[in-house]
Amino acid sequence: MRSAATLFVLAIVLTVPAASSPGHYVSRPGDYFYYTETTVLQGQPYTNYSGYSEHTFVNGSIHVLTVAANGTASAVYGNNDTWWNISGAESKWSSSGGFTFSTSSFLYVSGTDNQTGYTMPYVWFYVNNSLPTGAPFYLLNSRLSVFSRDYAYALDTAVGASVATIAATGSGSYLRDDVYGRFNATYTWTEYFDPATGYVVGYLYTETDSDSQGNVFTITDLLQVTATSYPLTAATAASGTSPGGLSALEIAAIVVIVIVAIVVIVVLLLRARRSSGLPRHSTRGEIQFTVPPPVAPTAGAPPPIRLTPSGQPAVQQIVIKETVKVKCAYCGSLIDSTAERCPFCGATRS
Repeated sequence: MRSAATLFVLAIVLTVPAASSPGHYVSRPGDYFYYTETTVLQGQPYTNYSGYSEHTFVNGSIHVLTVAANGTASAVYGNNDTWWNISGAESKWSSSGGFTFSTSSFLYVSGTDNQTGYTMPYVWFYVNNSLPTGAPFYLLNSRLSVFSRDYAYALDTAVGASVATIAATGSGSYLRDDVYGRFNATYTWTEYFDPATGYVVGYLYTETDSDSQGNVFTITDLLQVTATSYPLTAATAASGTSPGGLSALEIAAIVVIVIVAIVVIVVLLLRARRSSGLPRHSTRGEIQFTVPPPVAPTAGAPPPIRLTPSGQPAVQQIVIKETVKVKCAYCGSLIDSTAERCPFCGATRS
């Protein structure tokens, strides 16, 4: 997605202005929010990515410092990130900096909060809070539409277990072309905003990547605020449903069930085979998390080749053998055509 990360992607260049109308909330000095973000990349069963997964967890924040007379707001961001994968590799890092954005066009003006791979992106954390139901607008380079102005979003806060939000969703596709390879990616992004200010409350971004060889992996990016300068409002009972008719609590229950099912499948697959890790995570497009490469497993020796059927005496002969070299489909290194695994990255040749 972003980050979600990540994602992140959404490489369609869109320069149509966000829908706007007079009377929307204008950012003020002192506005802020803190958030947590969890991104999971999961290889799908029965493909070359079977059994592989990686996670990124972010503690982040954005603070508005000043707002100029022309509506340009200056802000600072800070992120503390932790990344790990199923192979046991782990990395931690921090990032911070300043940027400006327009409170009228909702575009980044100078710099971003560590967003890369976009063309003239819109901010992802702030929208026109006067948008009516059905109105389109943009986050980063993605088009979303408002489907509810009174959606009960599940969030454990001091005001209750759910808060009132403006809910919007959008979907699309793009071509991923990076160190993972060339993949057709489809995504859905649903985000929830505070009705009084238009600032973010949470979002869920999902993406599926597939290539011509049948390989598939998915990306799920979940973000929720943990502290805000703007007071959140308790939702009225059953005050919102998703575009598919599910409540926020039902969506959360489904997500938990899917995660448990994925974990069970991964455990079963790992008992059968140990897959090599994916290459370094791309920093292009919507997927914004930069991580170190996974630890490459030690390449095993290929099985012996029998030149005579079992039970028959070996034929005395002299064999002049020339080993043919082929390129590894994952890292591009030249390897013996008889090798079952690449000795450089550990990937299988199947």
